[in-house]
Amino acid sequence: MQSVFKQCTQHTQHSQRKCHMQQRRQPLQRAVALVTALTLLCASGVASAAGAMCSTHSPAHRVALVELYSSEGCNSCPPADAWLGQWKNSGSTQSVVPLALHVDYWNSLGWTDRFSQHRFTERQQTLANLAGGHTIYTPEVFVAGRELRSWSQPDNNFQSRVGKLIAEPSKADVALVIKPRPGNAAFDVAARFDSATTDKTAPLNAYVAVYENALSSQVGAGENRGATLHHERVARQWIGPVPLVGGTAQIRRDIRLDDAARTGDHRINAGQAGVVAFVENAATGDVLQVAELAFCP
Repeated sequence: MQSVFKQCTQHTQHSQRKCHMQQRRQPLQRAVALVTALTLLCASGVASAAGAMCSTHSPAHRVALVELYSSEGCNSCPPADAWLGQWKNSGSTQSVVPLALHVDYWNSLGWTDRFSQHRFTERQQTLANLAGGHTIYTPEVFVAGRELRSWSQPDNNFQSRVGKLIAEPSKADVALVIKPRPGNAAFDVAARFDSATTDKTAPLNAYVAVYENALSSQVGAGENRGATLHHERVARQWIGPVPLVGGTAQIRRDIRLDDAARTGDHRINAGQAGVVAFVENAATGDVLQVAELAFCP
C-alpha cells in the first residue's frame, strides 16, 4: 500500500503539498482521514491527474441517516415523501442524510411500485425486530436506525432527535470517492469505513446506496389512482452488508447507471443522483456514521 500511495502522490504533487498544509492545521484524526481517502483512490485505481473526481469524508460528529419506508400504493405516503424531500440538499450542512426506501408489500394491492425492492422490506422488518417490535407499516421513519413515530408532529421532535445525534462524537469515519467513466454511464465508487469501537459483541456492517432525485410516476390503480407522485432521494441500488474486520471495511464498485437489473425501468440520471455510505451496528441497528456525495459532473 505504501508504494501505491507514493506512486499516486507523484502524479498529484500540488494536492500533496496542500494536504500537508491541512495536516499541520487540523487535528490528527482529520489528517488521517484525508490520507485514507487518497490512499483509497490509488488502491482502487481511480486517481488520475486528468480525470475529474470528487471525494468527501464524514465529520467528527454523528450524522443523521433518515430512512423513509414508503410505497406508491399507499395513500398516506405522498405527504411523507414531500416531507423527506425538503432534506434532499441538506447533507453535511444540516447533518441530515435522507433516503426513501420503497417496499414491495403493497404491490399485490392494485399498483406495483416500480421503485420497490424486497430487500427494503427485509431491512424495515430487521430494524423493527431489533427495536422489539413486530409490525411494519408505511410511511415509517427511522433516524440513525431508530424509529421516530412523531416525525410529522409540529412539536419539532425530528429536529430534537437530530440535534441530540449531532451533539455526539462519531465512533466511525467514512471516506467516499467517486470518479465518472467516459460516457457518463458508469462511475467508480470507492468507500472506506473505519471504527475505533473495541466492543467485540457489537459487529459493524458497511453499506453503500445509490439514490436518485426528481422522480415521478402517474399512478393508474390502487389507493393513489389518478395521482402523479413525486419522489426525492429514492434508493435505486443497494450494496451491503459488508462486515468491518479489524475495525475497517472497503467497498469498491463499478456503478452502471443503465443496469436494468438494478435500476428498474429507466437509466438513472447522473445529474440527479448520488451515493450514501454508512456504518451500522448490526446488533442494534444504530447507524454510527454517514457520508454522502453527488455524482461528479
